[in-house]
Amino acid sequence: MDDRYNVSISDCNLYYSDFHALKDINIEIEQHEVTALIGPSGCGKSTFIKMLNRMNDLVEDCKITGNISIGGQDIYAKDLDINLLRKNVGMVFQKPNPFPMSIYDNIAFAPRTFGIKKKNELDDIIEHSLKQAGLWLEVRDRLRRNAMGLSGGQQQRLCIARALAADPKILLMDEPTSALDPISTGKIEDLISLLKQEYTIIIVTHNMQQATRISDKTAFFLLGEIIEHGKTDDLFSLPKDKRTESYVTGRFG
Repeated sequence: MDDRYNVSISDCNLYYSDFHALKDINIEIEQHEVTALIGPSGCGKSTFIKMLNRMNDLVEDCKITGNISIGGQDIYAKDLDINLLRKNVGMVFQKPNPFPMSIYDNIAFAPRTFGIKKKNELDDIIEHSLKQAGLWLEVRDRLRRNAMGLSGGQQQRLCIARALAADPKILLMDEPTSALDPISTGKIEDLISLLKQEYTIIIVTHNMQQATRISDKTAFFLLGEIIEHGKTDDLFSLPKDKRTESYVTGRFG
């Protein structure tokens, strides 16, 4: 099996100055699966996924201990190419954040950054990425128009296409549908189910129904700890920990 997609985290702790944000994290995330991260606000879910493409490097006084590897490679090794890591580990944020430029240039941004300049190659990448994101038929006749003119749901699918254009192995999604209407949310959920055939997907969600619809595995975070991690059906129907049961049945959160 190709292990480039596997994420392995052992004995991991993360501190923001004196605040202990993630505590003794141990988790294995397998390729071609959707893993949902659930838990109350402020429990460490977003901090966790930012750790996987080293976005926390941008935070002053952030300290990480333990081991985090992707495909067997320590992603905090001193000789690691961070640009290559972020190419392989794409990110989609809570609110759509297209660049204020054309649809075409949004998606061409990453391939150009990594040295692809020929128009025919870029054209192929852009068409393929938009098709993967389920947006090609809606925008193929207006690729040179400003992306800011798209609807919110279209902008979020554009951001997914932009992440896919870098040819990642893993896709991180931080509440990608929380700002969207139900129809746009449904399109992105359908898209996630298709994309897992090619990518490993880790999604933060406050919507527990969404977690049950789209994820293979779920991890429940509470106060910076992973309380429980396992198959989604098992975690929701037969949780092993009372705290998990209380959360998924709506008693707190």
